[in-house]
Amino acid sequence: MKATSQLPLAVQLPDDETFSSYFGKTNLAVVSRLRQLISSVDGENTMVHPSIKSVYLFGQRGVGKSHLLHACCALASTENKSSVCLSFSELKHLSVELLEGLEQIDVVCLDDIELIQGDDLWQQAVFDLFNRMIEQDHFLLITGSQSVQQLPFSLPDLKSRLSWGIVEQLKPLTDEEKMQAIQGRAMQRGLVLQDDAVKFLFNRLSREMTDLIACLDKLDQASIREQRKITIPFIKEVLFLKP
Repeated sequence: MKATSQLPLAVQLPDDETFSSYFGKTNLAVVSRLRQLISSVDGENTMVHPSIKSVYLFGQRGVGKSHLLHACCALASTENKSSVCLSFSELKHLSVELLEGLEQIDVVCLDDIELIQGDDLWQQAVFDLFNRMIEQDHFLLITGSQSVQQLPFSLPDLKSRLSWGIVEQLKPLTDEEKMQAIQGRAMQRGLVLQDDAVKFLFNRLSREMTDLIACLDKLDQASIREQRKITIPFIKEVLFLKP
């Protein structure tokens, strides 16, 4: 169950961003811990491990922070727990009232908290939500690009709350893990991406996972439209030739 109908935001989760599609051993310990924590959230509004009620994940762009939040919500849903995943890229332009009532949801995920730096109103609203989630024995996951100490927040109490639970840093995947991840995501879509095609993408594009997945989306759409396999000539045609 996902309690998201009251939110005027695009909160539909990507179908292909689950724990099973997060490839690589670099962050395996973090992934395993998240799975255990989500499974420990009891649907009767109590935590099996009541001392752990929050997680703060941080790391640079492209390490999979958003992917893991989506995966946590997907797992919660399969276990009949309510969940919602929201990004501050959307929230910061809206009213803080959107956070009201979220404490009734079993698992709440908030992405890119660094985007509310300089906004005292939003920082206070997140701090208040944090307290309400703890009171309800529900679970809060938040991501950011920096460690708690480095977050340029004007509200010290919010930084303190972020440090209360588990704090984990996600490390960049190796190139080999990125290649496996792209091929795995392609396979989920019914596409076959040969090693030579993946190496070509890596040599010609940014190696940021976000950029690589965006290119995969474009290739997927073109492949369906033109009924062609994804080969190096096809990649050149779709991504590199000028109109």
